[in-house]
This record gives sequence, structure tokens and C-alpha cells, in this order.
Amino acid sequence: MTVRPAQEPRRGLRRFEFVIEWGLFLCALLSIGTTIGIIVVLTVETVAFLREVPIVEFLTGTEWTPLFAMPRFGVLPLVVGTTLVSLIAMLVALPMGLFSAIYLSEYASVGLRRVVKPVLEILAGVPTVVYGYFALLFVTPLLQRFIPSLSGFNALGPGIVMGIMILPLVSSLAEDAMRGVPRGLREGSYALGATKMQTSLRVVVPAAFSGITAAFILAVSRAIGETMIVAIAAGQQPRLTWNPTVPVETMTAYIVQISLGDTPQGTLEYRTIFAVGMLLFIGTFGLNLVSAWLRERFREEYA
Repeated sequence: MTVRPAQEPRRGLRRFEFVIEWGLFLCALLSIGTTIGIIVVLTVETVAFLREVPIVEFLTGTEWTPLFAMPRFGVLPLVVGTTLVSLIAMLVALPMGLFSAIYLSEYASVGLRRVVKPVLEILAGVPTVVYGYFALLFVTPLLQRFIPSLSGFNALGPGIVMGIMILPLVSSLAEDAMRGVPRGLREGSYALGATKMQTSLRVVVPAAFSGITAAFILAVSRAIGETMIVAIAAGQQPRLTWNPTVPVETMTAYIVQISLGDTPQGTLEYRTIFAVGMLLFIGTFGLNLVSAWLRERFREEYA
């Protein structure tokens, strides 16, 4: 008689834990199922597209005019436009993010770090559509004062603004990687007579290289997948050029253009968004795999 009251709460607790366990499992299963569903849809529609358009023409063609009377399905202009804008963003975000991370990790006091880091990460909370109009209405007119030949729609302005947008991602992840470097490496460097700058650049940064590289790769994948900034300010003109002063179109901007509803579903023109989406998915997925591998390597070295 005295044992049953003690066992009943335990049984109830076990049942509650069982329900929680299955709830968590279903949440994980939902995320996995969503990913599988996306891959299946992209694969089916891409295969249907490639039945009518040779894959060699799609990957190596230099003209992208799927909505014209004489359509051309060469995706290289979109790939080059995406790469160009992403390179400009990386030229802005990587050095500034790395220097910010070095300052926060090695120079800033604890109190200052608690203030500066959240303020810096506020940039990540700004809607991307706001960044797009900021690039179109402020950055581009400002750049035109120094580059008179700069078009109203171009790759330079959106690339710079995109670099500012992903700056907190680079800074935060790189700073976490550098703070994970053992204190003994810094003390050994100081004992040998190195300055704080020498220790930061020649000891801490090389020791955290894998984590910093993972941050850079994640930032690149974020830039490649950005949509609204380039859709608003880049011009949506697919052209095979590396000139950042003229209008270009990225893969994500093209997907937005076709998804507005003017192109009938089930047509070859409509299936182009799935082919472009599959190419974009493969690229970003590969970058994320490399980033995950580098993070694991970083954890193993300093575990």
C-alpha cells in the first residue's frame, strides 16, 4: 500500500517523457521530410526540363532568354551575375568581418564586447527588402558621384550592401572561433616577446583558421542565396559580363521574376525556375557541407 503512491507519479512522468520524446522525433522527422520533399520536387521538375533542353546547352550556353519568341536556355549569364555580386559582397564582408572579430576577441574589454557585439548583430535583423531599397536609393546614387558611368541598376551597389548585411555572420562566427583558441597559445606568444597584434595575426588567426574559413563559406552561401537585394537593385537583365557597373541578373532574382504568376505553370518556361533552383541548391548545399566539415575539424583540434 505504501509503494503504489510512489510508483504512480513515476509512471506518469515516464508517460510524459515518452510523449515529449515522440514529439521531438516528429519535429525532426518533419524537417527531414520537408528537405526530402524539396529535393524531390526540384529533381522531378528539373528532369522534365532537361528532357526538352540538353544539359550541355543549359550549363554552357551564353544566352538566357527563356521568355522570348526564340528562347535560349544558357544559364551562364545568371551564374556569372550571381558570382559577381557575391564576390563584391565577400570583398566587403570578409576583411571587415575578420577585423571586427579580431578586435572583439583580442582587444575589446568584456563590457565593451557585450555592447558592441549585439549592436553589430542588429544588422542581421534588418529585412532584406529594406537593404534592397537602401542599395537602390542611397548607395547607388552615392556611387554615381564617383563613378558617373554607373547605371541606375548595377551589381556594385547591391554587392556592397549585401556585404554589409552578412558582416555580422562573418564577425560573430569568426570571433567565436578565435575565442575558442586555448589561452596557452597566447601566453606562449607573449612570453616570447610578441606584441598583441603579432599574437593576433600570427598565432590566434592561424590556430582558428578552420573555424574562420567555415564562417567565410557560410557567408558565401548566404550571399549566393540572397534574393530581395538583387531583385530590387541589380536590374534583372541577364548578361554575360564581369562589369559591376551595368545591370545583371542573379539566379534568385530570376526565380522571383518567374514566380510572380505571369508564366503559366507546367510550361517549359515555368520549369526553368526549378532547373535554376536545383543548380542553386547544389551549389549552396556543397558549400554548407564544406563548412560543416571545417567546423568539425575545428572542434576536434581544440576539444
